[in-house]
Amino acid sequence: MGVPSEPGQKGVNWSNIAVGGIMNMIDVTTLGQPLEVLKTQMAANRSQTMWQACRNVWARGGVVGFYQGLIPWAWIEASTKGAVLIFAASEVETASLNAGISPGLAGLLGGMTGGVAQAYATMGFTTCMKTAEITRAKTAATGIKPPSTWAVFADIYRREGLAGVNKGVNAVAVRQCTNWGSRMGFARLAEDGIRRIRGKGEAEKLGAMDKILASSIGGALATWNQPIEVIRVEMQSMAKGTANANRPAKLTILNTLNFIYKENGIKGLYRGVTPRIGLGIWQTICMVSFADYVKVWVKKQ
Repeated sequence: MGVPSEPGQKGVNWSNIAVGGIMNMIDVTTLGQPLEVLKTQMAANRSQTMWQACRNVWARGGVVGFYQGLIPWAWIEASTKGAVLIFAASEVETASLNAGISPGLAGLLGGMTGGVAQAYATMGFTTCMKTAEITRAKTAATGIKPPSTWAVFADIYRREGLAGVNKGVNAVAVRQCTNWGSRMGFARLAEDGIRRIRGKGEAEKLGAMDKILASSIGGALATWNQPIEVIRVEMQSMAKGTANANRPAKLTILNTLNFIYKENGIKGLYRGVTPRIGLGIWQTICMVSFADYVKVWVKKQ
């Protein structure tokens, strides 16, 4: 089956909240945050090549520059969104498998539900602040000292209230729905394919390398939605001082898409896709393959 030991589960598995929080903290503290910073740098500065983006991030403090925004925003975001994702996705995936739905479709449904849940429950606020931490340094180019993240928060809240702090949350929800729906769906489909190639039955477990391979396939294929990520970064960018005069004053998903396309064309909508492929692979390995093993271990305790 798609999720070891999940079918037949009785009642709600609350331990998945802890599993999700811990696994996402591991993800973001290792490779996740450097790839996130690089991806965001390229999405926010669509004229930069990957090498130029790396140099700019490095100039912000060397290795430390690649972990900009990790403490506290990325840690807060990772622990909360990971907990919501794994809990919601596992419950939906288990219910789907028990209803006779195929592992691929069950993974798709679980990932989509978990992605939407984590977006509206935690990510509107934390992703906004993390993006502010990463992109606010662009204002330094004008000779103005960038405000602290807390100052940015206070200013946004004073001017726009909670709606301003959660700006771009709908784009985040669309991104996370398609992200985790694709990642889990493709990963479970890949597991199914590998199982058939290996001649294993549905009840037989895959080896660790097979599961990592399946998650890598799922994570890479899930980057088809990169335009949504570029739109999200543009909507949450704090670089007002260097904003293009053609940039809409009140951003929506559609007018942001139109703005980016007019300014940078199709290529602009796929800026940062290379580091995001690496990020997608690593996140899917952590939150699907490794998380499956951790869930089984926790149940045995």
